[in-house]
Amino acid sequence: MSTYVFPARTTTAEVELGATLQPKFGPDGLIPCITTDHLTNEVLMFAFMNAEALAHTIRTKKATYWSRSRQKLWIKGEESGNAQLVKSLLIDCDQDVVLLKVENVGGAACHNGYPSCFYRRLADGADAGDAGSLRLEFAARRVFDPATVYKKK
Repeated sequence: MSTYVFPARTTTAEVELGATLQPKFGPDGLIPCITTDHLTNEVLMFAFMNAEALAHTIRTKKATYWSRSRQKLWIKGEESGNAQLVKSLLIDCDQDVVLLKVENVGGAACHNGYPSCFYRRLADGADAGDAGSLRLEFAARRVFDPATVYKKK
């Protein structure tokens, strides 16, 4: 059970139009988080937060997420140096999605070394009925080589 307690959710009107943060975490204790560059609005990444990650983000103004694969908190940039400094935290209408607008320090948001996790796009000519046509093409250049940044422990 989380020791980070946010205000209880009240009426639909208060959740949707009120002035109190009442985040709705899913049954797994997580809330989706979209992260964008605060200047360009480019989508940098999508991740999840638990209550502790959200509280840490609010307190420190450093983007903090919950890693589902590692089952632990991670502060963006703690290993790579490519931190995300929160300029604005927004919540959607029913308070079940967080949107962070960040300064993307170091220029890379993706662990694969790209400015955004969305560095590939579906190529022209794709046809959902033809698996062979579903090709991805790179839409960005790497900022860093992950093999030199992340050291396996």
